[in-house]
Amino acid sequence: MKIYKLIAIAILSISNLNAQNIQSPSEFLGYEIGSRFTRHHKVVEYFEYVSNSLSNVKLEKYGETNEHRPLYISYISSEENIRNLEDIRKSNLSQTGILKGNTDNKIAIVWMSYNVHGNEASSTEASMLTLYELVTSKKEWLKNTLVIIDPCINPDGRDRYVNWYNQVKSSPFDISQDSKEHNEPWPGGRPNHYLFDLNRDWAWATQVETQQRLKVYNKWMPHIHVDFHEQYINNPYYFAPAAAPFHEIITEWQRNFQTEIGKNHAKYFDKEGWLYFTKESFDLLYPSYGDTYPTYMGAIGMTYEQAGHGRAGLGIQTDNGEILTLKDRALHHMTTGLSTVEIASKNVEKINSEFKKFFDNSNLDFKSYVLKNDNIDKTNRLKKLLDKHEISYENATNGIAKGILYSTSEEGKLNTTTNDLVIHTNQPKGKMVKVLFEPKAFLADSLTYDITAWSIPYAHGFEAIASKISVNSTKSIATETIKNSVDKNAYAYISKWNSLEDAVFLGDLLQENITPRFSEKPFSIDGKSYERGTLIILRNDNRTLDFDEKLIEIATKNQRKLHSVSTGFVTSGVDFGSASVKPIQKQKVALLSGNGTSSLSFGEIWHFFETELQYPITVLNTDYFNSVNLSNFDVLIIPDGYYDEILSKNTLEKLGNWVQSGGTLIAIDSALQSFVDKEGFALKSKETEKETNKNLTPYADLERKSVKDFITGAFFKSKVDNTHPLAFGYKDAYFSLKLGNKSYMYLEKGSNVAYFDATSKNISGYAGSLAVKNIPESLLFGEERKGSGSIIYMVDNPLFRSFWDNGKLFLANAVFLLNSDIIKK
Repeated sequence: MKIYKLIAIAILSISNLNAQNIQSPSEFLGYEIGSRFTRHHKVVEYFEYVSNSLSNVKLEKYGETNEHRPLYISYISSEENIRNLEDIRKSNLSQTGILKGNTDNKIAIVWMSYNVHGNEASSTEASMLTLYELVTSKKEWLKNTLVIIDPCINPDGRDRYVNWYNQVKSSPFDISQDSKEHNEPWPGGRPNHYLFDLNRDWAWATQVETQQRLKVYNKWMPHIHVDFHEQYINNPYYFAPAAAPFHEIITEWQRNFQTEIGKNHAKYFDKEGWLYFTKESFDLLYPSYGDTYPTYMGAIGMTYEQAGHGRAGLGIQTDNGEILTLKDRALHHMTTGLSTVEIASKNVEKINSEFKKFFDNSNLDFKSYVLKNDNIDKTNRLKKLLDKHEISYENATNGIAKGILYSTSEEGKLNTTTNDLVIHTNQPKGKMVKVLFEPKAFLADSLTYDITAWSIPYAHGFEAIASKISVNSTKSIATETIKNSVDKNAYAYISKWNSLEDAVFLGDLLQENITPRFSEKPFSIDGKSYERGTLIILRNDNRTLDFDEKLIEIATKNQRKLHSVSTGFVTSGVDFGSASVKPIQKQKVALLSGNGTSSLSFGEIWHFFETELQYPITVLNTDYFNSVNLSNFDVLIIPDGYYDEILSKNTLEKLGNWVQSGGTLIAIDSALQSFVDKEGFALKSKETEKETNKNLTPYADLERKSVKDFITGAFFKSKVDNTHPLAFGYKDAYFSLKLGNKSYMYLEKGSNVAYFDATSKNISGYAGSLAVKNIPESLLFGEERKGSGSIIYMVDNPLFRSFWDNGKLFLANAVFLLNSDIIKK
């Protein structure tokens, strides 16, 4: 036994010696942290160095970005805990009910995520400092605490910012706010490759960084998660507790322990005289943040905000005359990170017991959510989203479900079939199910940081019901693989049109030089009925030897069911030679980017075409847009943005002429301001309600009173003319997500394809008492015909953050079904 003790002591001594000899980030990199920005690959090298040097640190690659930068997490704990990492993981998951087995977990799991916004770059510098302090001076905390560090969630955005800054900075750095080094060019380093805000993507998981991170996050389900950020240069440091509103499922323990963590941070900040604030600005409601998503998964989820972001650089003079440096910013983030680990280590038993309690879902009001499956493609898309979060679902049985109908927001019933989807709240992630599916989130305060409505049935376009009684269901059945066969005698092949997957199939056909048609009117043939928009692929249009084989291959790849027919003579409706059965030519699509353009809106469209529609798009820039020969394109998309300096009177005239010749111009959200009330365009502004006597409002009440004019992401029900090609594949109603109170008159010269009538009202989310008056009798989506072409006005964003799934087919229709029969010369 003495020999074993001596060996253990020797190993411990060697370990301590290694920790003492480990190089600090500054020693390893060759410069002091804060004196320059560290490129991502050098950050990775430091984490690799520490992991290779110490047995109580383990580095794991969990993914790769769009630009092929690696994504890593680092596990830091005691040597014993690192050896037993898998046992700790399983023990923790057993507390949630995800795994069965031992629930006696005695380790606190703290996950810290850095640099989700690429130009909020001080936190990645802090991650290296935090790692070093944990393995040297703070090892005592690691005996009962497992720390997981993601040093950079958004490497693509970080390197975009760091590379730009290193190119333009002065030596020494210039503290003037007017300096070039403090004014990033479009689009800035904040977003990822596709210009998405990754801090708003946790729940929707549209981006590869999020998708890969969730896989490892769900393996661990940490007790505490911290998301490190930066805010404007004049703000002091922000840390927990968060501001109201809190979502109602957040427990008293989660709220109270945030306060205890904040008090611990304050102890260190008070000692140094550093300014900070709490309980303001950053609420816990919208579920797709790096603080709320973990909170709804049982963790203590928190945002820490340091002054700085892309304006601060290595150092900048604030409005009050202080010099804010990168060194200070990194030090502040290191301090709150270490303080978080410290308080976790002191409260391990309570953290675990309360974490376990969180997963008791017996008190949730709604027991089941039923989603009507009349579109298998929509259902499969939703299943994929639920699978990313490891949320289970089943199929309903034949019967009747009673509860809150989403279409009316009132009590009702829904006839269920075995095809319908059921998501129960009696599962480990039941509280997250409630948050994502509830018809209307309880809003304790109208002053919020983000949208206030997001319910999946509305976003994905389902008829649904929320039931307070558990709905009967059976295990979900796997979807059958579609197999098509060649029919050399076919006059035509027919394929449905009511989903984004159908549009992907169409785009694939066009890229393979197969010419389809679509029917503007319903028809029936061979005992089957087909709706408007149905694709008809005629042999006469595709006289190549391998037509059948190529078509079948593409259809099978896209899992589209083809029906072959031996004649173009239909039973009812229009024959295939009718003028109402229009050919679809390959569309050359251009997308505007650059100054004036909303980078987020541009990114949504760019991402949509490249990763979802999988159809080529040419990106133009506002710098040279006026010199572009538009005749090279069939479709031009102008994202949300402000184009007063780009779309001059002459440019608008040029656009009008291009449309006249057969072009399709699609303007989204604020881009409509460049066309409204302008000569030659049909779009007219709608007079809005205004608050009067604002000067009589007490100063302290101005912010709260101003929300009367706001719509902070709310659902409104619109009417849809689904006989118009822009709305093919839709029903006669559409729920739109409104992000502002701007409204427009119905088009007098054109088609009001989707619109809000006099009875339109707010279904879910916050809409101010004045703002809500502007919505009735206003336009949502419309087409103005000009010569052979069209201008499509999209008042609300149909792709918002790519999670607004039900709007995507509108954009695909605008691209493929309008003016697509015109061959430009």
